[in-house]
Amino acid sequence: MPDGLKTLTRYTIEEEHRHPGSSGEFSALVNVVATATKIIANQVTRGAIIGSRGVVENEQVSVSRRLDVLTDEIMVGQTQWTGHLSGLLSEQRLTPVPATQRRGKYLLAYDALDGSSNIDVNLPVGSIFSILRAPPEVLDGTAEPADTDFLQPGVRQVCAGFTLYGPATMLVLTTGSGVDGFTLDREIGAFVLTHPGMRIPDDTAGFAINAANERFWERPVRRYVHECLEGVDGPRGRDFNMRWVASLVADTFHILTRGGMYLYPRDTRNPARPGRVSLLYGANPIAFIVEQAGGAATTGHDRVMLVPPAEVHQRVPFIFGSRNEVLRVERYHREPDAGPSFDSSLFGTRSLLRPAKHDQRK
Repeated sequence: MPDGLKTLTRYTIEEEHRHPGSSGEFSALVNVVATATKIIANQVTRGAIIGSRGVVENEQVSVSRRLDVLTDEIMVGQTQWTGHLSGLLSEQRLTPVPATQRRGKYLLAYDALDGSSNIDVNLPVGSIFSILRAPPEVLDGTAEPADTDFLQPGVRQVCAGFTLYGPATMLVLTTGSGVDGFTLDREIGAFVLTHPGMRIPDDTAGFAINAANERFWERPVRRYVHECLEGVDGPRGRDFNMRWVASLVADTFHILTRGGMYLYPRDTRNPARPGRVSLLYGANPIAFIVEQAGGAATTGHDRVMLVPPAEVHQRVPFIFGSRNEVLRVERYHREPDAGPSFDSSLFGTRSLLRPAKHDQRK
């Protein structure tokens, strides 16, 4: 292996060394999660060979794809016993999973297989994860791990990342000091740093949205999309490209490498369900990554990472990407002529702000 090649293991150890007194638990946990995603990558690649197609009963939803269940079991099996965690929160389970060994310093929230509907048509899928600190009363044994331990706003994340299973397996990670991307080198079995210091440009000419839902969008979102579609002859004075992969991870990686906007806004289909993206293991980790790469993430009204979680499987509207475009969408939601709004108290009160450097002392 060339001397200049930096593996994820070396990277996380160097990050630990930046913080005197670190125990090593954090770097060990990140590498355990990375190992789980390597196993998941192998299962995703095998696809129908292992019978991944079809559905099974699931405690979180009525049915789930077989590969969703398998990848969730992989994530739990690789991390639950390590001693680095007090509990795990999964998209596939109604309640958090307690650690089986000693209680560690951290909590892990994850979606083991985002975009699993793409598996049947061989499009990219991924895993998303967020690492939080466990509360002191759990660590000292005076309280059992509970749902409420995970109800922390996104600004309290220690680390966030995602793995993209595509032509190459990519792991993107932030610990609060920028965003770095790693590629799985299958010859040595390790993630290698290939995309250091990923940045999202402030401006963009591309956006991703499911246009089939247009009739359900609020007026600010319709206004934004229509102005983009009018191109050089419209108020924006330039042409835009539109795409939609139906995989949050795939669209995020595209934005990190080429810029762009992702919109999964609130729609009018179900007033009791104001959004479709999970907050704790979807929107928060992606928002952390996007902000650390110079972008922005909002519900349309408020900065995502300041949304106070109300329950572990809460879902929110999610708009993120190039900063100036996100700010424009937020402004459209504030303007009186932008159409009827909704109860923004569900999502906090702070507006979108440029985040300060994240403190990730371990």
